Amino acid sequence: MINRIFQLIKPGFISVKYVDEDFEKNKVIVKPLYISLCHADQRYYLGKRDPKVLEKKLPMALIHESCGEVVFDPTGNFKVGDKVSMIPNTPPCKFDNNLYENYVKGTFFLSSGHDGFMREFVKISPDRLVKFENIDLPIASTLEFISVGFHGLDRFEKNSLQNKEVITVFGSGSLAFVLSNVLKYRFPKSKLVVIGRNKEKLKVFSFADEIYTLNDIPDGFETNHAFECVGGIGSENAINSIINYIKPQGTIMLMGVSENKVSINTRDILEKGLTLIGCSRSGRLDFIKAVKMLENRKIQNRFRAIVFEDKAIKNINDIHRFFSTDINMPFKTVAKWEI
Repeated sequence: MINRIFQLIKPGFISVKYVDEDFEKNKVIVKPLYISLCHADQRYYLGKRDPKVLEKKLPMALIHESCGEVVFDPTGNFKVGDKVSMIPNTPPCKFDNNLYENYVKGTFFLSSGHDGFMREFVKISPDRLVKFENIDLPIASTLEFISVGFHGLDRFEKNSLQNKEVITVFGSGSLAFVLSNVLKYRFPKSKLVVIGRNKEKLKVFSFADEIYTLNDIPDGFETNHAFECVGGIGSENAINSIINYIKPQGTIMLMGVSENKVSINTRDILEKGLTLIGCSRSGRLDFIKAVKMLENRKIQNRFRAIVFEDKAIKNINDIHRFFSTDINMPFKTVAKWEI
């Protein structure tokens, strides 16, 4: 089977690699149907990574958020036509189960040094697939992104104090939206507060109990725990703001990605006895939880507020358009993959 893999060979340049794929009795063949663009993919495409990183990881196919359709399964786990979410995190066959699969040494991640889902077909292990039903494909393409929120939730529940009266999310982007939904889904009786910079983006957080910009946080505001979903150059200010507003022995979940080191107020971290937890990526169980949440039609419809569906992708020119369109989008950009 000849497979076409659309690789980024250098920033802004896509080339087609033709590969003669052998069928394997322990691998499933999946046809990608929709893809969703992540900031990490965009940074590769625009060349906003360290040149040494680009040299090491390119060429490679981008995209690690995708849903597809099973076209062949010799393992017997799926039926032809089943809709599945593909898991980019790929741990070794055997690893210490005391560790989360996304932190295991030797784990590799598709679209980060290994070809992602921008291919005609994907040959993948059945344990890297999660079946879903009753989720619209444009929304289902973001399941990997939503699963990251569930991984953060799991780490939070296992490492935080029982008192969760007030939980605050710092950020007004896609990640903040995902975490806010996950937290409201899991802790409906907790007061969910969202604090961000962008007033227009904050309008989609109408389900939160309280919403503030950084400039209108009320005097005396306090929170039991907080999630940092800002990343980039803004993460330093967000983390230090959280340290200022959080109660003693609170938990701070660090979810945003920053390319540069940031300076934080360690004195108050020590005086308040705070716990800081870093979270990255997700695993199979997180995908399963994300699918279950999106089966709730009300929550699924809520995610339409952050998903923009671009025109279908049929050729390399459409791939370039897709990345260009995303630059001007406030949240997530998805597209039907018709290659």
